[in-house]
Amino acid sequence: MSSKLIPSKPEDVMVIRDLTPNIVTLSVPFNRFGKLRVGGRGTVVKLTSGSLAVFSPVALTQDVQKRISLLGSGKVGYIIAPDMEHHIFVSEWARAFPDAKIIGPEGLPQKRSSTTNDDKIGKEPFAVEFKAGPGKRQTKISPEFDADFEFEFVDAHVNKELVFLYKPDRTLIQADLFFNLPATEQYSRVVDGPKEGALSRIFGAIQSPQGDATKMKRFIWYLVSKGDREGFNDSIRLIDSWDFDTVIPCHGDTIVGDGKEVFRKVFDWHLSGKK
Repeated sequence: MSSKLIPSKPEDVMVIRDLTPNIVTLSVPFNRFGKLRVGGRGTVVKLTSGSLAVFSPVALTQDVQKRISLLGSGKVGYIIAPDMEHHIFVSEWARAFPDAKIIGPEGLPQKRSSTTNDDKIGKEPFAVEFKAGPGKRQTKISPEFDADFEFEFVDAHVNKELVFLYKPDRTLIQADLFFNLPATEQYSRVVDGPKEGALSRIFGAIQSPQGDATKMKRFIWYLVSKGDREGFNDSIRLIDSWDFDTVIPCHGDTIVGDGKEVFRKVFDWHLSGKK
């Protein structure tokens, strides 16, 4: 049940941050499997057209509604679930913005339709469903969206990742491609609650790009990309060709200024094709 994974009062713990004049991040605590302190983050982007796109939506609180009303037109045109896991709040945003296009990877609409006993997850149709295979890079979303973004379907990732580059602000937006733990910002407003346990600390060490990031490299090489490493490497090389200096992950702190350097360190083995 999604209710066990999300804060009961998200308005009390959410951090709303203006990353740039065009980008607002919505950071919340999130305990994966109820134990691992990984945090969660939604990202709202104002397109050049004035329309808004929300990636990995989190709870649509009153504060969030007020903030997006000030961001451009306040009209959300796109709701993006960037992988098979980051979709719990899609329905909540879709009800508030019924004209928005819902976007996600293949298989996610079916997963949502088969979900029972969870009133947060609806059966809304997806306007764009990325398909794996040779033609995946032919997928288009809309002229206004495509003008501002590069995007890649990392179908070789275990979670079927959609990764986006917002070109005007040189910002990479991703879900589970890589973490940046600890999730300092995402837990910064948590006053009460369980302390970080040993399992969470161990996982945090694995999912940290600090130092030489060897533990993270091994995790991605042996677990995340093992199903199709050649295809995974191809996606990573394409993303590496993009121009970005900031990375917004769903789990852990945002990387501002040296995002490309951190990306290249984490994916060094995949860029070179060897470890």
